[in-house]
Amino acid sequence: MKNNTSKELMTNWRWWMVVLLFVATTVNYMDRQVLSLTWKDFIAPEFHWTDNDYGTITAFFSIIYAICMLFAGKFVDWMGTKKGYLWAIGVWSFGAVIHAACGWATMHIEGYESVAAMAAVETGSAAALAIASVSVWLFLAARAILALGEAGNFPAAIKTTAEYFPKKDRAFATSIFNAGASVGALVAPATIPLLAQFFKDKGIGGGWEMAFIIIGALGFIWMGFWMFMYDKPQKSKYVNEAELAYIQQDEDEPAQTETAEETKSIPFLKCFTYRQTWSFIAGKFFTDGVWWFYLFWAPAYFSDQFGYKSSSGMGMALIVTLYAIVTVISIFGGYLPKLFVEKKGMHPYSGRMLAMLIFAFFPLLALFAQPMGQYSAWWPAIIIGLAGAGHQAWSANLFSTVGDMFPKSAIATITGIGGMAGGVGSFLINKGAGWLFTYSENAGAAFSFLGFEGKEAGYMIVFCICAVAYLIAWSIMKALVPKYKKIEE
Repeated sequence: MKNNTSKELMTNWRWWMVVLLFVATTVNYMDRQVLSLTWKDFIAPEFHWTDNDYGTITAFFSIIYAICMLFAGKFVDWMGTKKGYLWAIGVWSFGAVIHAACGWATMHIEGYESVAAMAAVETGSAAALAIASVSVWLFLAARAILALGEAGNFPAAIKTTAEYFPKKDRAFATSIFNAGASVGALVAPATIPLLAQFFKDKGIGGGWEMAFIIIGALGFIWMGFWMFMYDKPQKSKYVNEAELAYIQQDEDEPAQTETAEETKSIPFLKCFTYRQTWSFIAGKFFTDGVWWFYLFWAPAYFSDQFGYKSSSGMGMALIVTLYAIVTVISIFGGYLPKLFVEKKGMHPYSGRMLAMLIFAFFPLLALFAQPMGQYSAWWPAIIIGLAGAGHQAWSANLFSTVGDMFPKSAIATITGIGGMAGGVGSFLINKGAGWLFTYSENAGAAFSFLGFEGKEAGYMIVFCICAVAYLIAWSIMKALVPKYKKIEE
């Protein structure tokens, strides 16, 4: 029985929800990172992949993720936060684990007795092309399952945040759980290549298979905690009246309003009639691909440009440094609008947009990544880390704009629609990067850009695109929604 006295000490169960969201997002990004950390040094030699092959796989993941995001939010709103999240992480964990069977399946389909026999095939031969083709198709299938499940993570997490936090705290809470993306990307290079190398040395497949299995299994463990810890705040036995009043401080009539918002819903197609929806779509389309490019290509970049394999000490140190910078700085990004609201008296939406403008300038540093790389690999690691921190801080505030302007019953749906746009943007940049890197490498000195030649010129082009994307996105968002306006249904 909850104590109804006004002096009741407030519980803090909402922060345990943030911990669960943080862990889920960390696992989400670790599952996503296994391929990027193993393909260049472990998988590609077995299957004779080119950059274009890898670009096709990452682009396919992005477009399937985009399509699934379009409906994942509606699915979470329909199923409810608890069941929707369980389904999402269960599917993506299965998808992560099933990657491990791709090598075995390729070996049997092509009729080879061992992985070593496939790797020994002459590169560029018809047999090598056949191995590459079959393996790519199998990985596409596994990535499709992974994308289907992972599409549910952010709609469910943003919906949970809106349920458990007042508007002024949502960006900060989002920045904490969203830091799981950075932590996942930080932990992954320090563990996954070592896992792959350990099992390879033990003679267990190519080593990369066990990395997929072990990291994928973490999601199944998380499901047990979610089942027993989550409930809506007004129903949770861990949330007392004082905390519930704090959570619902934005509502005029907390108890009645919560019930009403949970039952009403905006029709799916009607969501596209609002400028607020298109503002969120623009913010995600122009910027999500930048983050995914850094996530999917950074290990290959340090391997290609500087010769540091992901399993080497230097390779791991560079990636860990990059994401350590992202993690530390990005958390402050969610606190900044809270500071604007409490210290400057700004409206939450206005404070959020000002914070996003500030962080939109961080990615401009990417313009210097390739030029400074001529002096040391540490410079690109630091610069990309700062640009990535800008993205994560931007992303935390961007997600929170949905809760600012839409009723809770539509939050997951709108988040999913925006995620779809982000996935399309990611498809374009990852497929384009894969094709560009293969083309520029083959062209050599005949391909140049801003003083760089060959593959270096290809990287410089993509860095330039990444640098200006956020200012373009912010300008479009501000034009669509110049002032705060909540959707009332």
